[in-house]
Amino acid sequence: MADSRTPSPAAAGPPHAVVRHVVLFGRVLREGGLEVGPRRIADALRALDAIDLARQEDVYWALRQTLVARREDLETFDRAFHAWFLRAATPPPLRPAQPLRTAAERRRVGAPAAGVELDGGEIEVGSWSRDELLRKRDFAAMTAEEFARARALIREIAVGRPRRRTHRLRPDDRGTAIDVRALVRASLATGGDPVVRAYRSRAHAPRKLVLLLDISGSMEAYARALLLYLHAARGSGRGVETFAFGTRLTRLTPELGSRNADTALAAASSRVVDWSGGTRIGESLKAYNDEWGRRALTRGAVVVVLSDGCERGDPLVVAAEMARLARQAFAVVWVNPLKGHPEYEPLTGGMQAAYPYIDRLVSGHDVASLEALGTVLGGIVRRHAA
Repeated sequence: MADSRTPSPAAAGPPHAVVRHVVLFGRVLREGGLEVGPRRIADALRALDAIDLARQEDVYWALRQTLVARREDLETFDRAFHAWFLRAATPPPLRPAQPLRTAAERRRVGAPAAGVELDGGEIEVGSWSRDELLRKRDFAAMTAEEFARARALIREIAVGRPRRRTHRLRPDDRGTAIDVRALVRASLATGGDPVVRAYRSRAHAPRKLVLLLDISGSMEAYARALLLYLHAARGSGRGVETFAFGTRLTRLTPELGSRNADTALAAASSRVVDWSGGTRIGESLKAYNDEWGRRALTRGAVVVVLSDGCERGDPLVVAAEMARLARQAFAVVWVNPLKGHPEYEPLTGGMQAAYPYIDRLVSGHDVASLEALGTVLGGIVRRHAA
């Protein structure tokens, strides 16, 4: 039975280590198919604040009652709970009042996540600066103050773009094509003799870049940070197109054109009408392919899809539209915030359907991963068959 105590109005919330555990555990559950959004995570944290965290049974029921909405998800939750918090391969029979750790650690749940060391309840960061720590903080675990600081870091990210050879020729002393016009002009000074020869070569220009951001409910914890990245990409030069999708596709290229990030984000937020709603990845990709793909926007472009791959519609539609996208694009990159978890595998229906047509699958859960994405885009090569 869960503890009947309720927190006092002045009670402090769960410590940061617990918050991080629950946020990451929620991502694991979403990857397993459960509908776990930021509101459920907030409910879970409030429930944990009202119980004794040293009691395994209380922790189990607090999380189960706040994070599970469907009976068919109970088995998935049980397996995830015991694998994540207890490092057990299969869930053993639940025993009441079993302590998770010693009394000195009663405000922490389970073992620390990979890469995190705990000492006396605090996260050990050594000599890292505040910004260095913030660069590797999951967007979903950030406080409002941390996210405000992270905004400045995201705005400074350099978005890489591969270059392509154009049909336009430019003067080049090392070129192989003779510049006839320049040759004739130069020969006028020598009585018509082509003493000075001029050459040209093909110019290079950045490839087109198309970004499609999932702003559905399951992406709520990441969408606004990734929208900032879209704004940074929009400012990298000509040939960048940006879209948002949830239940419908919305073009945001004009709205994100302002150099002022706050102005651009306010305009984009006003333009989008389906923030934190349902997810129709396949239908949204079809809308893009039907309207914008036919305008040759995709041809030769690097297309970046930013989504957790949690599809509410038919995965077969996702597969068909991703195939269309891959045939026209130079390369397709999928940015999935859930991939930041070391045990992530693309198991959801949407990700499984899209995976055969993706050239690179990368994470996008923190500032550091978005910085790495810029490097990936700058050096991307096509790997799928034409």
